[in-house]
Amino acid sequence: MRRSLMDNLTYECITRGIRVQVDPYYLEDESDPEEPRYVWAYRVRIDNESEDIVQLQTRHWRITDAQGFTDEVSGDGVVGEQPVLRPGEGFEYTSGAPLATPSGLMVGSYGMTTARGEAFEVDIPAFSLDSPHELRQIH
Repeated sequence: MRRSLMDNLTYECITRGIRVQVDPYYLEDESDPEEPRYVWAYRVRIDNESEDIVQLQTRHWRITDAQGFTDEVSGDGVVGEQPVLRPGEGFEYTSGAPLATPSGLMVGSYGMTTARGEAFEVDIPAFSLDSPHELRQIH
């Protein structure tokens, strides 16, 4: 898996003491611009900086390509897991997303519950999916 040289941005947000960091990167070896198929991986780090024990129950993603086509993805947990995070603990996983355009945007949320059974949403920061095949203009 080869990473693009331009991929070194980390996106981050904190909701109720839960820090979510996302590091997207373009997968040149899995992409085929002639098809068109552009593939990204993204590493997510979730850190519990709150005083509560929390469990990630669900995920919801909104993936928008450069032409404005939006795909919504929801489900239980992440990569087959529903991690429990005690205060000070973290969880990291890597996943991916293909697009038919050379750029796009992803944003989402995690459904969490506390050990007391309180449900709440944690924001996943919006992050850009930019391939080296996208023509960029500097203004």
